[in-house]
Amino acid sequence: MLALQLNPNILECGTDEAGRGCLAGPVTAAAILLPDDFNNTVLNDSKQLSETKRNLLRPLLEDSCLAYGVTHVFMDEIDKVNILNASILAMQRSIAQLKPQPKHIIVDGNRFKPYNDIPFTCVIKGDGKYLNIAAASVLAKTYRDEYMEKIHEEFPMYNWKKNKGYPTTEHRDAIRKYGVTKYHRKSFRLLPEQLTLDLK
Repeated sequence: MLALQLNPNILECGTDEAGRGCLAGPVTAAAILLPDDFNNTVLNDSKQLSETKRNLLRPLLEDSCLAYGVTHVFMDEIDKVNILNASILAMQRSIAQLKPQPKHIIVDGNRFKPYNDIPFTCVIKGDGKYLNIAAASVLAKTYRDEYMEKIHEEFPMYNWKKNKGYPTTEHRDAIRKYGVTKYHRKSFRLLPEQLTLDLK
């Protein structure tokens, strides 16, 4: 059973990102404030849930939360600032959308940067421990998947509808065959034999 949050009786948001290890598409983060009486026995780390369950949870979370924010940080910015900084930026921009602003932030993982002097705590595997981080992980994952399914229509040969931009064998084979698109992260090692890939 996941706890609601790290600090009971404080207005605390959970935040998480999705798509950090992908070769294409944005890194997407979400932040969410859940009410004190929130409870859900299905909600868990988004990676532990089926796509159907995640998609059912999303409207439920949006309807029952106090506030939520979702942010995509796109490929050009990822290439400029690196994926870790882009992930943190996405989380901070999502927190900025929350009204009211939280008094404490809990972050999935072990890296974050101060945001508006709000105290924060990093929690490794936090999406499997606290409902507010798990809720953020579900929002981040479903919004990012939705975006990847949309751009799949433009470049179906990479099968982003299925692999969501992750470095599967199929995705890498398509990069070898068709080259890179505007949605690929040019700063990433897109193929093991990176030196032979024309990134222009």
